[in-house]
Amino acid sequence: MAQNTLNFTKAALESLPPADPGKRVDYHDSRISGLILQVTGNGNKTFYFYRRINKKPKRYHLGKFPDLTLAEARRQAETLKGRIASGDNVMRERTDIEASAVTLAQAYAQFGAARKSLKPKTRYLYDRFMAVAFLDWQKLPIAELTKNMVSQRHTDLTANHGPASADGAMRFLRSLYNFASAVYEDEKGNSLLPVNPVQRLSQARAWHKPKRRTTWISPDQMPAWFEAVATLRSEPTGSTASEVGDYLLVVLLTGLRKSEAANLDWSNINLADRTLTVPDTKNGRDHTLPLSDYLYDLLAQRKRMLLHTRYVFPNRGRNGPLVEPRNPMRRVTEQSGVEFTLHDLRRTFTTIAERLDIPHYALKRLINHAQVDDVTAGYVMGDIERLRKPMQQITDFMLSAGAVRAKAEIIHLTKTEQG
Repeated sequence: MAQNTLNFTKAALESLPPADPGKRVDYHDSRISGLILQVTGNGNKTFYFYRRINKKPKRYHLGKFPDLTLAEARRQAETLKGRIASGDNVMRERTDIEASAVTLAQAYAQFGAARKSLKPKTRYLYDRFMAVAFLDWQKLPIAELTKNMVSQRHTDLTANHGPASADGAMRFLRSLYNFASAVYEDEKGNSLLPVNPVQRLSQARAWHKPKRRTTWISPDQMPAWFEAVATLRSEPTGSTASEVGDYLLVVLLTGLRKSEAANLDWSNINLADRTLTVPDTKNGRDHTLPLSDYLYDLLAQRKRMLLHTRYVFPNRGRNGPLVEPRNPMRRVTEQSGVEFTLHDLRRTFTTIAERLDIPHYALKRLINHAQVDDVTAGYVMGDIERLRKPMQQITDFMLSAGAVRAKAEIIHLTKTEQG
């Protein structure tokens, strides 16, 4: 006789104690062969039906007790016994049912647990997609997502959040669905989920084609742009506008990518050495830059104001990094008349550096484009102090052009040079 065998009654099952913490105990019904009640450490009780099929043990989930009554559990067990005896592939059917019930939120939880190597900023981005782009789909079974639903959501996201965000959300959904398709397979390795509905975007050629921009903020536009940014910075400390004002200046005066600047935390800032470091950048290397005098003052002031925050530029809730600040940027454009993107600020840094005749390898190092096998670049990379003078030159020029500091020689570019 199997261990822990007893005559199942409602009273007997209700009186079963929880298992030891972290353990599970199986109780076997003495009346219906194969009917099991499993009890967990927190007292949850679940009916299962157990059989060996083709010499392999199979366990079928029936339901939780007492939501599933003892009488119904016995009836289901008897039915399964008969169907298995007649050769029905009950396991496949029940696995199909379980897979079809998995919600988008449940699939994402499994996805997150399996992708342990995800960078924090990538995990944060995925969390944002779930909370914003797919909030109303979280409780929906992932198998019920259709191509039409995906197509319409892509259109809506494009209208409300822009083409880049819409495509990013759908690339994430495609990856999540592919993961779920691989997890939920039958015994032959065939997915139990329908075809990935995000395929519709490729079939309809609905993905947005990124347009390569060549725009930048020219020296004659800088006074109006800096004045508009100063308006943001004049708002109360801690407001979104003042946060974004400082953020825009850091992106412009460092040439960092928008995500690199947004995800800076105070462990990346060394005020004693007057450097900042972006860890594990796009090209796989840490990227360390010297701080110009203006950047040092700006960051030192922020450090004094933000004593208890992890991020240099925190979001409104102070629990994560700043996300792309569309509204404050729109205000800068409306006040200054200068249309720009965050990548335009990086492009401006590069363009000004080139026109100041910053040495080629120093420029590549400043914007983190130096190649691993480039010997001369490696020499520059190893000496941060060699970059301090060109970094200061770039800051001085832009602040002078923007009428923030005493006048510097303005570099006038032809339309061809401006790209």
